[in-house]
Amino acid sequence: MTGGKKVKNKITVIGSLNYDVILKVDRLPYKGETMAVEDSTFSAGGKGANQAVQAAKLKTHTYMVGCVGTDASADFLICTAKQYGVDTRYIRKVEGSSGMGIIHALEDGSVHASIVRGANFQITKEDIDKAMPALKESKVCILQNEIPVPMIEYGIDKAKEAGCIVVLNAAPAIELPDEYLAKVDILVVNEVEASFYCKENIDSLEKAKEEIKKLAEIAKIVKPDFIKTSTGFGTCGALVEDVKLMKEVVGDEVQVKAAGGIRDWATCKKMIEAGATRIGTSASFAILKGFDEEHVSV
Repeated sequence: MTGGKKVKNKITVIGSLNYDVILKVDRLPYKGETMAVEDSTFSAGGKGANQAVQAAKLKTHTYMVGCVGTDASADFLICTAKQYGVDTRYIRKVEGSSGMGIIHALEDGSVHASIVRGANFQITKEDIDKAMPALKESKVCILQNEIPVPMIEYGIDKAKEAGCIVVLNAAPAIELPDEYLAKVDILVVNEVEASFYCKENIDSLEKAKEEIKKLAEIAKIVKPDFIKTSTGFGTCGALVEDVKLMKEVVGDEVQVKAAGGIRDWATCKKMIEAGATRIGTSASFAILKGFDEEHVSV
């Protein structure tokens, strides 16, 4: 309690649970070809369950709201989530099969995935209503596009009603009303999804720059807490030029976060000089060490 007010420090994830079959391949099969696979693994997945597990791993009380079927994989999905500390009381069993993902994982790190909707598309408004106590305890609500659009919209509305920060991982890319995209506090997309929502095929550095500027223009209108540049064009991580483009458009009205590929203080410093006010990195210790070496005299 803080000043008589209950602290909201939990996370609620509304979304999908899938039984994933991961095929490790050198290439994709050709049309009409039956191709032998060297190795395969089976795991609990689904964008929703994956996010819930990652949040729980960070020692944050995390609720999962969704549906599984009555097949053999249903108990496996629930038990796996529990093993990682996810609160599964709002996962409902429904008649039929659970969601499933078939993933071709290539050696270069790229993936090609198909999903079976299954029980994920049986989530209802009542399921979300029953989870309102969890939403009221949560600071953040995370959703994805692996449940029906009306349920995404309803989930966003109920999360907002509960006072949550709403994070939408807009994958796979599907049509969503602009009014609901505007309600989202943090929108997470990769280059494919960014192309879809920008309604442009981003296939060159020049096109990427154009779309970055468009997104920054939208951010200036919507006024989110911050906008984030991550992979830039390709896999090189955030680009100084991306940050500069965004800052030129949004000015001081919206913060810019740079993330991805920032592994040392020199790169971090360039991002800050370009206008980034937030940095996302998994190399915090290396960056702090570099900062100390530059600023602390021995």
